[in-house]
Amino acid sequence: MRLLIVVPDQDRATGNWVTATRLQHGLAARGHDASICAAGDDPEKLRAAVTAAAPELVLLLHAWRSGRPWLDMGSPRPYAVLLTGTDVNAGMTDPAQAPVIATILQHAAAILSQNPLTVAALQRDQPLLAARVHYLPPGITLGNTPFPLWERLAATPGELFCLCPAGIRPVKGQVELLGMCAPLIAEGQPLRMAFCGPVLDHDYGRRLFEAIEIRPWATYLGIVPPDAMPDAMRRADVIISNSFSEGLPNALVEATALGRPIVAHDIPGNAAVVTDGVNGLLYRDGSGFRTAIRRLQNDPALAASLSHPDPGRFSSEREAFTLEALCREILQNL
Repeated sequence: MRLLIVVPDQDRATGNWVTATRLQHGLAARGHDASICAAGDDPEKLRAAVTAAAPELVLLLHAWRSGRPWLDMGSPRPYAVLLTGTDVNAGMTDPAQAPVIATILQHAAAILSQNPLTVAALQRDQPLLAARVHYLPPGITLGNTPFPLWERLAATPGELFCLCPAGIRPVKGQVELLGMCAPLIAEGQPLRMAFCGPVLDHDYGRRLFEAIEIRPWATYLGIVPPDAMPDAMRRADVIISNSFSEGLPNALVEATALGRPIVAHDIPGNAAVVTDGVNGLLYRDGSGFRTAIRRLQNDPALAASLSHPDPGRFSSEREAFTLEALCREILQNL
């Protein structure tokens, strides 16, 4: 089987590229020819990539960012679409994006999501799409490249080291997270907050860097290569997600596999990975966030109870097997 995965034209450290690369490797391990191309603003480049790959089936990763160039190109090839959090939580109600997403979903041979809550909601709320909506169980592949985390920080003993891995953009809530931390610092809680990820929104990135500059307890680490992210996470005391929207966050999947305690905003995407009190703590507002951090700082036994690796929960082999079966079914029904 020849499959082409179309992803947004973003930094390769983003979750979309990490997911696409994992799917590519998983299918290749099962004997298939899987390739990846980026969908930018020039439909001719996408057309050339499709012509070169000659896929039997295309997988659009992101209904808006990959789907819009796909529609502009006008290819008749069959495709499936893997929805992201911004597709579901924002794009479907956005006046500019919604018509494109609706068209992409209408003509897709299959509609995939890695969040079971999203699958259930779509099957319930979109009866005309329900038969084509499928759950693709998420997997994870852990790299082993070292990352010199402590050499990059000026941390002191006793600080709770919090790592927030996410692309820098408004939906990830990094600037707001700094504001939520400020009362903890004011009351003397020893805390170090570090951010890592590519800058995907330059105005928001500028705001974050300006906010970090006046907060000696905050740091931007730059882009941590995906293969080095496990090593960086292992060195952190807690993994933070203050996202306002997620599909299924790779960073939290990875943290769960590694057994790193998580403190995450209580949204469906995060809640699909984090069970409160089992592998992390969920919060709904700034007060809840500060309560969670205080609990971890004041109760070492709690942190230890949240630190059990669960590598079997997210299997890249199961993910690839399920995707292969879905693709075969699509091709058989054409």
